[in-house]
Order: sequence, then structure tokens, then C-alpha cells
Amino acid sequence: MEKIKNRGWSVTMAGIGINLALGILYTWSMFKMAIKDSIVAGDGRFEWSLSSLNDPYAVCCLAFAFSMILAGRLQDKFSPRITALIGGVLTGLGLMWISQSYSLWVWILGFGVLTGTGLGFGYASATPPAIKWFPAAKTGLIAGLVVSGFGLASVYIAPLSNYLIHTVGLSAAMMIFGGAFIVVVCGLSQFLVNPPKNFSPEAKTDGQAAPKPMGLDFSPSAMLRTRSFYLLWFTYFVGAGAGLMIIGNVAGMAKASLGDMAWVVVALMAVGNAGGRIVAGILSDKIGRTQTLAIMLCFQSLLLFSLMMVGKEQAIVMVMAAALVGFNYGTNLSLFPSATKDYFGLKNFGVNYGLVFTAWGAGGFVLPRVSQMIVAATGSYESAYLTAAVLLIMGAGMTVVLDKPVSAEVPAAQHIPGLRPAGALTSMVRAGSLATGRPNLGSKNSYRQMLK
Repeated sequence: MEKIKNRGWSVTMAGIGINLALGILYTWSMFKMAIKDSIVAGDGRFEWSLSSLNDPYAVCCLAFAFSMILAGRLQDKFSPRITALIGGVLTGLGLMWISQSYSLWVWILGFGVLTGTGLGFGYASATPPAIKWFPAAKTGLIAGLVVSGFGLASVYIAPLSNYLIHTVGLSAAMMIFGGAFIVVVCGLSQFLVNPPKNFSPEAKTDGQAAPKPMGLDFSPSAMLRTRSFYLLWFTYFVGAGAGLMIIGNVAGMAKASLGDMAWVVVALMAVGNAGGRIVAGILSDKIGRTQTLAIMLCFQSLLLFSLMMVGKEQAIVMVMAAALVGFNYGTNLSLFPSATKDYFGLKNFGVNYGLVFTAWGAGGFVLPRVSQMIVAATGSYESAYLTAAVLLIMGAGMTVVLDKPVSAEVPAAQHIPGLRPAGALTSMVRAGSLATGRPNLGSKNSYRQMLK
């Protein structure tokens, strides 16, 4: 039997590297702080209203999420290499474009739409191929490792952004990041590859081909007809939206306590973000996705309640809280792709997770925007925290009824090895005949009786 080389770990490492570049999204609060300083100083560069500070970030989250649907389809049907290549180019071009303008609309279109779409294409190309190379028992671990790169990116991007903004300015920093990310993402994209059709991750480590395990693969339309999809979607919406609300504002919150060292909080949140993805992935492989999700949502709601009691002078508490919020937010990014794969199968995983991921984009668009409006109107984050905490508790409650969909109808285009239509014919199949794949239909007379 022909041996197939397992490229799972090389694909996983390339995915981590790509996400380490694309994670610039989580450093938005550093860029926003520089823009706000310009607005307050009245230096004539960024003439935006304070309530619109989060608009490019919110649009970026939305474009990121909805581009995942198309990118997931391309990844499933063609190649993750092509998808990642497109993502690298779009991300870089968006950052280069905003380096040439101070206009709000250019930043919305450049950072929001162009870079957001690039992030979606790059992100969609990393996790699906990596998961497909590994057995189901490692789904959470591999998903956590790949997406940890996205969360960990701020560890180096935050201090680097702080240095570049103070030395060459925000615009030049965007140009540098844009050029660097095109080179890095496009280079690493060449290591991404889906396994061949006859490869089974359940086979022995010698890479031999083996029959695929029995299971249901939902088409996107079939998935959209299940209750599980909508429960999963809403839970993702509140879990991701609450975390993105804090991430988008963390540098501004920390500046009151730490001044120019506010980037430290952003970096520590990134460490927590990456750690949460890995830990939740491993834990969910052991105790289950929904159980892990319920624990993390409840803990995140408690953290938001606690942030309402943190004063500006409590710098150490602020740093600890940021790391824990990052940790809990990060759990979403490994739990939901793993749950999507478990619930709806691998065949259409790219586009199916793209549809589930729209919840991340909607949450990232709505809650940060709402929180910025509340802060602009009241000068306080407390009402925003309270709203997000209540939504998180609702999401945790929904995990009680969230379960794996069971479909009595297998899509016509899907073939599951060993599965035959129910009825009189299969009732005559004997156990011994299953090994040969030929049903035992009995005598000619019994066959004629069955047809009558």
C-alpha cells in the first residue's frame, strides 16, 4: 500500500507563523491611542470624532468574518496556499494604503475592508488544513496551537508598534508592517497543503492510507437548517464580542495607570490570549467542547464584573485582569472551530466554519462600537462591562441545550463507507458478509418474496 507522508506538523507550524503576522488586529488599541492623541492635540492630521475611533476596527472585524465564508470555500475546493497568498497581499496593501492618509473613510476602507478581508483569507487558510492532518482526539490541541499565533502576535507587535510610532510615526509604521506581512505570509503560504483524499488521520503514524471513519459531513445549507448552528452562532457572538470590546480599548484603559508603558498590558493580554487557545483546546479534548465553553463564558462574565471595581491607580490589578480577559477570549478561537468540525464534519469544514465565524465578526462589530458610544457619552466603561457580562451569562446558559446535531437524512452527494439504505434489503445482510462488502441476499425465492 502506498505510503502518504504526513505533513501535519509542517502545516501547523506554517499556520502559526501566518497567524503571528495577521494578529496585528489585536494591536488596534495601540494605533487608536495614537490617533486619539492627534485628535485631542488638534494637530490637523486625524480630524475624526471620538465616537468613531473604533469604526475601522469594527469594520475590520466584520470584513474579516464574512470573507472567511468565501475563503473557506476556496480553501476546501482549491488550495490553502492560494487562499493564504491572497490574504497576505490584501493585508499588506490595506496597511500600505492607510499609511498614505489620515482620512477616516480611507482607514475604514483600507484597514477595515481591505486588511480585514486579507485577515479573513489568511486565517481561513491556516486552521482547516492543519486539523485535517490529525485524528479527532487532537482536534482541540491542533486548533489551539494554530490560532495561538494570532493571539500571541501582540507580544512582539505591541512593543514594536510603540517603538515605531514614537520614532518614525504612525503612518510609516503602517507602511513597514504592510511590506513585512506581504513577504512573511506569502512565503509561509507555500507550506500549506490539504491531505490527499485517500488519507486518514486515524491511520497509524506510518502514513498509510486507510478508510475514512464513519461520520456525517453537513453541507453549508444542511448546517444552516440545524438548531445547533444558531445556538453555536449566538454563543460565539457574545463570547468573542465581549473579548474584542476589551481588546479594542485595553491600551486606552491602561494608559491612565501605566502611561507610555500601556503596551505592556496589550502584550500580556496577548500571552493570555494565546495560552487560552491552547489550554482550552487540550481541555475540550478531555471533557468536551460545551462543558469547556460553559466554564470559560461564566469565568469571563465574572472578570467583566470585577473590572467594574478596578480603579485607575490599581495598575497591577489591571495587568492581571487584562491577561485573564485575554485568556478567556482566546478560548473561543479554539473551541468554536473544534466544535464546528465535531458537529458538522471535515468535508466542508472551511466554508462551514466561515459561516460560524460570522458570529465573531458580528460580535466584533456590534459590541466594540456600542462600548465606544457608551464611553463617549458617559466617560465610563461600567455600563459596557455590565451589558457584555449579562450576554456572556446568557451564552453560558445556552450551552446547556447545545448538542451535536443528528440528521436522519444523509445528503445525496455524500458517501459514508459501510452505510447502506435501511429497509428489507439491508435486513438480509449478514455480519459475515460485511467483511467482503457483498450483502447476503439469501436464496432466489427469498429475493423474489422481498420484491413482491
